[in-house]
Amino acid sequence: MQTELDLFDPESPLPPQWVAAQAVVLPGFALPQVEVMLPLLRHVVAQAPFRHMLTPGGLKMAVGLTNCGALGWVSDRQGYRYSPVDPLSNRPWPELPGVLLELASRAALVAGFTDFQPDACLVNCYRPGNRLSLHQDRDERDFTQPIVSVSLGLPAVFLLGGHSRSEPTQRIGLRHGDVLVWGGDDRLRFHGVLPLKAGAHPQLGSLRINLTLRKAG
Repeated sequence: MQTELDLFDPESPLPPQWVAAQAVVLPGFALPQVEVMLPLLRHVVAQAPFRHMLTPGGLKMAVGLTNCGALGWVSDRQGYRYSPVDPLSNRPWPELPGVLLELASRAALVAGFTDFQPDACLVNCYRPGNRLSLHQDRDERDFTQPIVSVSLGLPAVFLLGGHSRSEPTQRIGLRHGDVLVWGGDDRLRFHGVLPLKAGAHPQLGSLRINLTLRKAG
């Protein structure tokens, strides 16, 4: 396993990969924290289980999701928004683990964004065949803040498009432990995930867990 410092060594075979002017993949950046993160994430899910929310049009989302942090992203027939409470339990979302806060802050700094302090972490659970259609993240208040995305489990192909849905997309492979950061002029790019291929990960089985950390409030 590579160390965190190896990832930024000029001789490293896995240096940061810039995919746009202010969007970068940090291969394996989260690997040193995975053994600490996984039990904490299981605790989050035990308090706020994955659920399949409805879109405003009444369709059930295929990807399971939950949240941790002061705010959580929710969707129903009334629209998309952030809420301080879990609508299933009417209790606050689980606390955002400190290891995730620290990881997101460091990743954002590598990408050139200082003082990133997320208050929301959307946790998505993909199973083989699940996909995420092209969309923009527009429900946050401050678009000057980046988004930090952590990939765990099965590999996925992330689609990064332009500022309109019709623009071409590039395909970006994301593996267990990779972190993707995008912000600035790239913050409102359309993005999505191709259907997840079947497989088995030694720690997460036939799942991909994606954590997206944001400054929502």
